[in-house]
Amino acid sequence: MPHHAWNKASLDNKRRFFELIRQGFSGQAASLAVGVSPSCGSLWFIDADRVSFIEQPINRRYLSQDDRIEIAQGLAVGEPVKSIAARIGKSFQSVYREIRRNSKPDGRYQPWFAHNQAYLRRRRLKQHRFVTDAQLRSVVARKLELQWSPALISRWLRRRWPQRRSWHVCTETIYEAVYRGLIVITDALTLRTGRIYRHRRGRGRTREGALRQSTAMKTIHQRPAVVETREQIGHWEGDLIIGGGQRSAIATLVERKSRLTLLLSMREGYSAQQLGDELIATFSRLPPALRRTLTWDQGNEMFQHERIEKTTGMQIFFADPHSPWQRGTNENTNGLLRQYFPKGMDLRLVTDQRLREVTERLNTRPRLVLGDRTPEQLMSRWRRHLVAS
Repeated sequence: MPHHAWNKASLDNKRRFFELIRQGFSGQAASLAVGVSPSCGSLWFIDADRVSFIEQPINRRYLSQDDRIEIAQGLAVGEPVKSIAARIGKSFQSVYREIRRNSKPDGRYQPWFAHNQAYLRRRRLKQHRFVTDAQLRSVVARKLELQWSPALISRWLRRRWPQRRSWHVCTETIYEAVYRGLIVITDALTLRTGRIYRHRRGRGRTREGALRQSTAMKTIHQRPAVVETREQIGHWEGDLIIGGGQRSAIATLVERKSRLTLLLSMREGYSAQQLGDELIATFSRLPPALRRTLTWDQGNEMFQHERIEKTTGMQIFFADPHSPWQRGTNENTNGLLRQYFPKGMDLRLVTDQRLREVTERLNTRPRLVLGDRTPEQLMSRWRRHLVAS
């Protein structure tokens, strides 16, 4: 039997010793199997503090026992932490945190001690915030009933109760609670997306019937640069949301700077003539400073754009085909509207009163991009400035 100091044995021997302990071997049997004395094995066991049966598959993002052994071996020979991290396939920040969190009180990094410390920390049981706090659950439920998004609710809780740290829940915590049914019964009206679980984002989309007619349309690349800066009010983006069977639609208009939303009912159809009449009637009621430009996609419904320009004095520009991000403000608003007018719904049944209610709800909703102010607040401030000047 070899005789050497208990802390001078190779890590391979120690690895085998602890593997046998986890398999149920006694300390004496494991020591003899790896060729060390029982007293040496006892000292190894004591140095590791405790040994838990934790060698079960876990997520690859966690450090394994082998990863921690590699870290210990690298530190023993003075290898740079970044080099160790590259060898085990982890970021060097993760390795630095591991060494800081799980080293022994004397500063030594002992891989089995570290592995057990991480395991004990991971096993800590903790109830979900919305299970233990009924008042928070009720407050969030009321905001969800108003169609507030989880991100908006999360920010509002921090502003409304800055000292109540236990209520500072993140967006994902609210989503998880809704999906698990901890806040309200999950249905299509709970969240704007109408989902009951997460799924991969992104989808393919084709668009038929582009504006193929020979018209003197101006592309978005000819649009004045001031529109892109959002420093000037009066620049709009527009689109249609189509009802079930493509028999009806609602025209959506969003002002780029204030995010003010206008909704136009197209119950009788959305031909170029009908849409042109609605846009002319709507923009003609606005002051000239609020009708500078309009950006639309290349759909046939805008075939009469020249008539609209001549009557309203606005300039109309068209986004590139299959490029919805060029009208991102309007696309985001259409997503919000689908919570009130889900796909497949017959939009001919939507009354003018309902359109006004939804318009008011959107225009009085705080927006992150506006510093949690509402579109109506920004528009009121602009009106006061216009009167004063």
